[in-house]
Amino acid sequence: MENEVKEPAVSYSKRLYTIEEYLESEARSDIKREYYQGELFAMAGVALPHNIITSNLQTSLGIGLKGKSCRPFGSDMRIHIPANTLFTYPDISIVCGTPQTLNNDDFNVLNPTVIIEVLSPSTKNYDRGNKFKLYRDILSLREYILVDSESVHIEDFAVNADNHWELQEYRTLEERLHLKGISLQIPLVEIYEDTSLRS
Repeated sequence: MENEVKEPAVSYSKRLYTIEEYLESEARSDIKREYYQGELFAMAGVALPHNIITSNLQTSLGIGLKGKSCRPFGSDMRIHIPANTLFTYPDISIVCGTPQTLNNDDFNVLNPTVIIEVLSPSTKNYDRGNKFKLYRDILSLREYILVDSESVHIEDFAVNADNHWELQEYRTLEERLHLKGISLQIPLVEIYEDTSLRS
């Protein structure tokens, strides 16, 4: 698994960092960087459709989850997976119940229930493949959703009753994304609102 996070961005440096060094440098950094097995990876900027879709989702989730025990967080919330060392910034993460953080630091969440990534051309293969493998080490994770920013297409991976990951795909604006992990439905027309994308 040494080369699993090579796709999103060129390695920040060849030097290996401890987790403590990463957290200290990230607190002072003007850019967000992923950490995996001692290496740092700068996160690239994203295009307008990606930002619009992310904003639409955050709005719908905020409204749909108001007053409930689950809370959505944006891409400034860092997720840590102790089982494989990854520190990363998903586009959206949803935590149900009390957030658990690394050493109670309020910065590195350990227990997301749902993770949503809006796909960019440069990272879509990583998000579908190696990153999903790393995310599956999160014991609390019940659903992983990939939202295409170049076409109307959503891939929803959810843990079924047999504790296996099951895929459901959505390809038309007339459909509703059913987030099974949090019992919430969002129309795709809301998710893709103000983009030029059509079914």
